[in-house]
Amino acid sequence: MSNRKQTQSDPIRRCIVTGEELPKAALLRFVVDPSDTVMVDLDGSLPGRGLWLSPRRDIIARAVAENTFSKAARRKVSVPEDLCDRVEALIRQRCLSLIGLAKKAGQLTGGFDQVKASLNAQKAGVVLAAHDGGDDGRRKIKALAGAGEALSQFSSAELGAAVGRDKMVHAIIAPGKFADRMADSAKLLARVSA
Repeated sequence: MSNRKQTQSDPIRRCIVTGEELPKAALLRFVVDPSDTVMVDLDGSLPGRGLWLSPRRDIIARAVAENTFSKAARRKVSVPEDLCDRVEALIRQRCLSLIGLAKKAGQLTGGFDQVKASLNAQKAGVVLAAHDGGDDGRRKIKALAGAGEALSQFSSAELGAAVGRDKMVHAIIAPGKFADRMADSAKLLARVSA
């Protein structure tokens, strides 16, 4: 998930469903809240023992169906039936918040011509193309993005709302921390949406 290289000091955690051992940055952390309900901890900052899962929708669904959270917590816990949808919604909201923050920080440019100019100048961090935008525009932007990928996980209304507009079809986040965080979050969203 993370673009950073693993170092000797990266903690390793085990997925409670697959048993696979991975750096904790490559897994989703869940915790049991005071009411004994399982909740996702996207930032890894909530108190309590972490219950780690590979960030895939099928793995989360399997953990819910097989009562894996109770087994790992060694006590009966409540797991929302719609946990997969909740996790996806939280990650989607994180992505949209990052887009809004990038705009406020002056790191996001919107509009087809502006995105095209940035790509021609090779100043791309993350390229966004609304999934409900015109096929021709999306195809042109994706071609200009070249090796970089144009993220198309959001509608024009979602992108617009993130930056205070009615709609936005094309946008670009300048290289840097916002672009890196957005790329990581979008990869995570893609994995839990599938």
